[in-house]
Amino acid sequence: MQGNNSNTFKKLRKNYPLITYEGFHWQAQNSILSITYHFNISGKYDFFPKYEIPLADHNLDSFNISFIDSMIFHIGMVELISYWKLTCSPRILIKPFRIKAFQQDWWRKLYFLGLSEFFYLNGIDVEENSLLTFEFEKMSKLVGRNFSLDSGNGVLVPVGGGKDSLATLSVLSGFSEGQMAFAINPGMATVESVKIAGLENNFVKVERILDPLLITLNNKGFLNGHTPFSALIAFVSSFVASLYGYRYIALSNESSANEATIPGTNINHQYSKSFDFENSFRKYIVNFITRDLYYFSLLRPLNELQIASLFSQNPGYFKIFRSCNVGSKTNSWCCKCSKCLFTYIMLSPFLTTEILVSIFGENLLEKKTLIPLLDQLTGIAPEKPFECIGTIDEVNSALGYLASKYAGKELPALLKHHQKVTENIMFTGLPNQLISWNECHNLHDQFEKLLKDKLGIEITSR
Repeated sequence: MQGNNSNTFKKLRKNYPLITYEGFHWQAQNSILSITYHFNISGKYDFFPKYEIPLADHNLDSFNISFIDSMIFHIGMVELISYWKLTCSPRILIKPFRIKAFQQDWWRKLYFLGLSEFFYLNGIDVEENSLLTFEFEKMSKLVGRNFSLDSGNGVLVPVGGGKDSLATLSVLSGFSEGQMAFAINPGMATVESVKIAGLENNFVKVERILDPLLITLNNKGFLNGHTPFSALIAFVSSFVASLYGYRYIALSNESSANEATIPGTNINHQYSKSFDFENSFRKYIVNFITRDLYYFSLLRPLNELQIASLFSQNPGYFKIFRSCNVGSKTNSWCCKCSKCLFTYIMLSPFLTTEILVSIFGENLLEKKTLIPLLDQLTGIAPEKPFECIGTIDEVNSALGYLASKYAGKELPALLKHHQKVTENIMFTGLPNQLISWNECHNLHDQFEKLLKDKLGIEITSR
C-alpha cells in the first residue's frame, strides 16, 4: 500500500541538502579484514558502518593496495544508499575518489531503479535526472581501474538459505574446479544449507554492521524502505572472490526476476536481481575494476517452476531451507506472507501435500485468509507483492496443474478460489514451463552444460 511521504521527501531534501562520503579505513589483523566507513548528512549526523571479512590464510601482500582501496570504496558506494535514503539529499559529495561521468550515470541509475519500490511505497514522484548530483573535492584522484588478478577457475556462490541458491549449489556439485559458499550475516538456514552441501569448511561469512543511528532516525520519522541489497552482494562477493582467488561469481537469480512488481512500470522489487542489472554490473566491473572476475547468474535461463523442480530433488534441504522474510529472525515459516504462499505453490507440483505440510507446518492451500495474497500472486490484484517472487504466469501454471490433479475431488479453498477468478485468464501449461530456456543469460558453455544436464534438457547448437 502506498504511503504519502511526498511532503516529507521535499522537506528533508531542503533541510539536509548534502550527504558526504567522508572516507573509509581498513586494516588486516588476526586473519580479519576490518573496514569502517564514514558518512555524514549535512554536518548533523555521522554514520560509521562496518564490515569484517575473514581472510583465512590469504595474505593481502600479493594485492595492489590501489585495488583493495578501489573495491572497498565501491562497497562503500553501495552502503551509502542505506543512509542516503534517510533524507534523499539532492547532493552527494564523494571525498575518497573521483569517478567519471559514465560511472556517475551508472550510480544514479542504481539509486533510481534500485530504490523504485522505496519511492513508490512512500508516494514519492521523482525523475532520474533530478534525483541527485555527485560532487568531488578539487584535488581528488580518479579511483583505480583495470587491475590484474591472479584468479583460478573456481566459483563463489552467494547463499541465502532459500531454494534458489540451494538449487545452484546442487547443480555446481559437479563442477570440477571447486566452489566456495559466501554470505553476508548468514542466518541458521544458510549455515545449515552450506553444511549439507559439504562446504562448511569452504564458506566465507562476512559480517556487516549497520550504524545504530540509522534505526534511530528511522524511528524518528526519517524516510525508510527497501534498498537494492543484491547490488551490495554483487560488489562484496566480487571482492571476496578476488581475495580468495576465485574467478566466477555465480548468483541464483532467475528469469522471473525481470518482471515488474507493478505491471507496466519499471518498479521492480528485484531490480538488482534482474538481467538488466546483471549486464550493467558486468560492464561496470570490466570497465572500471578488473577483467579477471566473471559475475553471472547460473539460474538466469530458468523460471521459478524449473528451479522448484531442481530443488525438490534434494530432500536433505527440505527441513532446513527458509525463504520467509517475516520469520527470518526466528528461522521459521510464518505461513501468513506472500513469500511463504508463493514458495508453497511453486513446490506443490513436485512434492506431496504430506511433505509440504512437514516443511511449512500446515497446508497453505486451505488457508482462506491467504486469498488476498493469492490474488496478488495470480494477477487479479493490480500489483504483485513486494517480495522476491516469480511471475504471475508461473503461479497460474502451478495452480492450474494442481487443480487438474484433483479429478472431481473437493478442491482446497485456494484452488477453488483460483479456478473461479481466473476462468478467463490464459496461462502457460506446466509441461511447457518445465522445458523453457531463456537465451538471455551470461553462462559460459561449461555452466550451461551442467545446468542442462541437471534439467535433462538437450543441448542445441547455436
